[in-house]
Amino acid sequence: MSTQNALSTILVEKINNDTLVLPTLPAIALKVRKAADDPDINLNAMGDVIGQDPSLSARMIKIANSAYLGRSVKVTSINQAVTRIGLRQIKNISTALAMEQLFVSKNDVVARYLQHEWSNTVTVVANAMATLQLYIARTKKREMSIDAMTLGALVHNIGVLPILTEAERHPEVFANPTFLEVAIDKLSGRIGEKIMREWGFGDVFANLAKNVKDLSYIPEQVSYIDFVRVGAALSGAMENKKDDVLNLAIQRDVIDSTSTLQSDEFNELSAAARQIFA
Repeated sequence: MSTQNALSTILVEKINNDTLVLPTLPAIALKVRKAADDPDINLNAMGDVIGQDPSLSARMIKIANSAYLGRSVKVTSINQAVTRIGLRQIKNISTALAMEQLFVSKNDVVARYLQHEWSNTVTVVANAMATLQLYIARTKKREMSIDAMTLGALVHNIGVLPILTEAERHPEVFANPTFLEVAIDKLSGRIGEKIMREWGFGDVFANLAKNVKDLSYIPEQVSYIDFVRVGAALSGAMENKKDDVLNLAIQRDVIDSTSTLQSDEFNELSAAARQIFA
């Protein structure tokens, strides 16, 4: 059995036997999500929860002051940031900002792969956010939120994490990156859906993680997956599917033309979104 098939076989067997080790959400993200689900939580109490993590606090203040929220008056404290962002959005935003903690490894080779995945994911996020912002400005439709879009784009390829963890046990795989690419292409969607359900993220995120690369899956209504696909296509993550993705986006009125994605406004929005994760 080839190394490539061996890795895929091992992964499939572990998925079927429910023995694949799935990543867990960072502790601070779990705390914030639990607090956000408390019907009695208030802004001050939420600020106290976030304030337990200095890194998340700094990023939350940064996002509150970013073009992402379109405000000119700067905030300087976590309580001000929470007030500006609002309890409804805090749950997704805090989870998104904590996600980088998952893309780490003590193995140097795996760490490099994870760093590459994180960098590419941020690019997908920035492009998807910019696309949604322009869509909302053009259509005035507000059914989809930027915070859920951000989190959806960040978890769209989360299925690669267990694959890289398993590959770490088979160093020969890294001698030929194609082996990894095949396993990721075949299994990351299925594993990603499993992670989303394990984390209790619900159908929207589970379906996104499972089907984002499968262009035969077309939701009846425009949804987050449309914007993540555009973001991924622009980042080069959809391989030879870029034209198909963009043509589908035009058909579904996600964008009015490809020139929108080359405009100064798009580039500025994408750059501003990227800065959130810098």
